[in-house]
Amino acid sequence: MARRFPGLARVLGERSLASVAFGEIGSSLYFALGIVALYALGLTPWVLLLAGAIFVLVALAYAEGTAAIPEPGGAALFVRRAYNDPAGFVTGWALFLDYLIVIALAALFVPHYLAAAVGWDALRDSPWDVVVGVVIVLGLALIRLVRRPQMYALAVFVAITAFVATAVLIVLGLSLSFSFDAVTSGIDLGNDPSWDEVAFALPLAMLAYTGLETVANLAAEAREPGRTLPRSLFAGISAVIVVSFLVGLVGISEFPVQDGHTGLGEEWRLAPLAGIADAIGADLPAFLGDVLRVGIALSGVVVLLAAVTTSMSGAGRLSYSLARHAMLPRAFERLNRRTLLSPAAILTTAGVASFLLVFSDVAGRPSVILASLYSFGVLLAFTAAQLAVLRLRRLEPDLRRPFRAPGMPYTAYVGAVATAFVWCLALATHGAARVVGPLWVVGGLVLFVAVRRSRGLSLTGHVEPAEADLVPSEEGAYNRILVPVKLGAIGDEVLATAIRLAEERGGAITALHVVRVPLDKPLDAELIDEEERAESSLAEAKLLAAEHGVTVEGAIVRARAIGEAVVGTAREQEADLILMGSAPRWRRQSRFFSPTVDYVLRKAPCEVMVIAYPQGVLEEDGVAAARP
Repeated sequence: MARRFPGLARVLGERSLASVAFGEIGSSLYFALGIVALYALGLTPWVLLLAGAIFVLVALAYAEGTAAIPEPGGAALFVRRAYNDPAGFVTGWALFLDYLIVIALAALFVPHYLAAAVGWDALRDSPWDVVVGVVIVLGLALIRLVRRPQMYALAVFVAITAFVATAVLIVLGLSLSFSFDAVTSGIDLGNDPSWDEVAFALPLAMLAYTGLETVANLAAEAREPGRTLPRSLFAGISAVIVVSFLVGLVGISEFPVQDGHTGLGEEWRLAPLAGIADAIGADLPAFLGDVLRVGIALSGVVVLLAAVTTSMSGAGRLSYSLARHAMLPRAFERLNRRTLLSPAAILTTAGVASFLLVFSDVAGRPSVILASLYSFGVLLAFTAAQLAVLRLRRLEPDLRRPFRAPGMPYTAYVGAVATAFVWCLALATHGAARVVGPLWVVGGLVLFVAVRRSRGLSLTGHVEPAEADLVPSEEGAYNRILVPVKLGAIGDEVLATAIRLAEERGGAITALHVVRVPLDKPLDAELIDEEERAESSLAEAKLLAAEHGVTVEGAIVRARAIGEAVVGTAREQEADLILMGSAPRWRRQSRFFSPTVDYVLRKAPCEVMVIAYPQGVLEEDGVAAARP
């Protein structure tokens, strides 16, 4: 049956994507900076810069891949297409773990930033910070089960918040108290930090650039992925790298390394930007210092809460892609009409992220354990993604590539070697990555085999998702769709199908409400209630379509018979398609369609698509057009 949100809509423009890119990638600085500083010490800004350079190489491959294959799935999609389904699944499964870790980390840091804002120090103590973090994860998951936030408006707000907050810290820090001597005096490479600490810190620094996979997964929602994705991606990444480096410089300047320690990685590890604001505030009048600290801390709360929400969405898109290719159970493929996410994905994501948060706290120093585990998944995926994009150039040379990464294949070779090397460092130095990472992969493979066996499918073969053949070719494109509408469940579902058809090919919709005038009244008789219902139905149709970037024109027609009005309007509008629904009640009366639908099928000047609902589904009196 037709669903209100049968898939992902192409609604994102270049500015929206750039905002998402900066917000998603830049938000990680709120929790990554302190963890990196704990081990990199005075080399923190330079380690962040090196990680950023590696990240740019990875982004080149991602940009080419997502522009050529604008579907949700990111690295998992590239690897599956270039190699086979098991390899694609392992990549996607590792990335799914990373989404869970970002959710857990962001939720863990929220109470610490909140404590810095309101002065409630109990929020910083274990286990209360973990308890609050779990409540945040579960609470946001419950909200996502019933409501879809205005994600892209939220992304713009988060990007502005993060940019303003970091810009204020950079400007005030560099102008008021920056000391280059303080930055360099604590560096004694080999001792402070030791080589082991540098090797430990470099994989952790990849945490400062989370969000690339989330942006890549928005390919299915970009209006022009071949053009907008590369531009938006590199605009966001460039800004984040510069900001991360400068904030790192300011942070080490405010908290110089002394005796192999820095307050940025110790006292303020779980709220590093609030710590920098507190230190800068000491050089300001007391009132302004408090305003700065509270403002930066509250920005951390907002940005991290948004990171939890968008990571849930990213995990949902990734699991949706894996399920469509028979790698996860079908439940992950069923999108909720209101939230555009699978309820199974939301519940699974929240449950496992909460478990990881509690488990890491029990094991000790949860921020470091989670960051270590993150490096395992992201570096594995980055390496596989770059190799897959290279292989696709050989396997599918004729694949349309709106963006071809400059310097290929050399940039991908260098990037793949770099990420593989850092991944080996993570395995060698991080116990969590060495133990939990492989266990996660093995558990995923067991699930993959179980899903494939339950469906009787090959383990190594490519499984393509079934696609509805609603618009089979360019010749079958519907530029103008006429939809007779009416308030009610079936009317909503038929309109949703029309919106899906229109957004696939950029078509427009005419929503028609027929006011049927009884025979005992003139056509221009006053029918106040009927006119109000007509206006309400058209207003709802326009509102729903606007959310998907589809144009809807409303029309109210008075007529004696609804079928005649529909056919007449189709001729006037030169419609390419009339879309109608048929309620199950007609089949109980030994008729497949209502008299209205039957008339339109016989007289229509264009194609007619009728959605006939099975018994027990959307039972109501009438059809989408109206009762005959």
